[in-house]
Amino acid sequence: MDTAAQHDELIARGWAALPPAYRIPDVAPTLDEARAYCKNLAESHYENFHVASWFLPKALRPHFHAIYAYCRISDDLGDEVPDRAAALALLDLWGQELDACYEGRARHPVFVALAETIRACSIPKKPFADLLVAFRQDQTVTRFASINEVLAYCEYSANPVGHLVLYACGEVTPETQEEKFRLSDATCTALQLANFWQDVRSDYQIRSRVYLPQDDMQRFGVTDATIAAGVATPQFRELLTHEVDYARSLFEQGLPLIGMVDRELAVDLDLFSRGGLEILRAIEQRDYDVLSARPSISKASKLQLALRAITGKFLPFLRLGKAA
Repeated sequence: MDTAAQHDELIARGWAALPPAYRIPDVAPTLDEARAYCKNLAESHYENFHVASWFLPKALRPHFHAIYAYCRISDDLGDEVPDRAAALALLDLWGQELDACYEGRARHPVFVALAETIRACSIPKKPFADLLVAFRQDQTVTRFASINEVLAYCEYSANPVGHLVLYACGEVTPETQEEKFRLSDATCTALQLANFWQDVRSDYQIRSRVYLPQDDMQRFGVTDATIAAGVATPQFRELLTHEVDYARSLFEQGLPLIGMVDRELAVDLDLFSRGGLEILRAIEQRDYDVLSARPSISKASKLQLALRAITGKFLPFLRLGKAA
């Protein structure tokens, strides 16, 4: 079998593992059709998107739908395709479609919608391309020697999302870009770490990945066998206490960004930062045992976060009303 035929076979094998709607159509959809596709994907895959979208200006929602849809499918190309060679082939194809999008040749609904978002919000290609670097890395890297290696991974897997949000909301200016990106990176990395520490067991069992830094594991006397056994030993609890404290410090570093952006975006940033801190608190409430069960935020806590966000959104108007 020649190289081209092998490549086509890998692509076909990859698509077969994913929903049929993910495939690239022969005929590009209209912008309205593409935006409907992205809206449906966003709102059917991510429960928190419903809450977050309540606080977004209506004009921005299609942009966030498109960005989320791109991130969702990109992630699935890597994580939901069991054949690594097929996953890498699909990620390369997706990267080619990203290039085509910036060249005005979009075909997939995500890229048709994204092309308008890119135009309207002046978004460069780099944050989109950086995400694909992380998803490709997922196919070959399953251990991280130190926290610095984990942070380097987050530069591609998490931080570009924050940059995309700032671009979509018109918050990127030459005067403030560096500081806003720095604070956004702290928040996005913290969110990524919170998810990693929440999912230690499933990442190991399902994906054979361990995001806990190897040098920290060695220092606290934790091995892969500890995770495989599913028992949170005193040593494991000490390790996770250390990692949770570090993630919390990053959330605290990023919080000033909330006061630097438009109030509409500030509500979302507050919601997601507090949500990430709630994940860390849920881990603490289980005494750092993330091996016997996955810590999660209760419905009551989610409601409290939403109410807090709603209060933050409308409190200025309530104060104005009282003043009047």
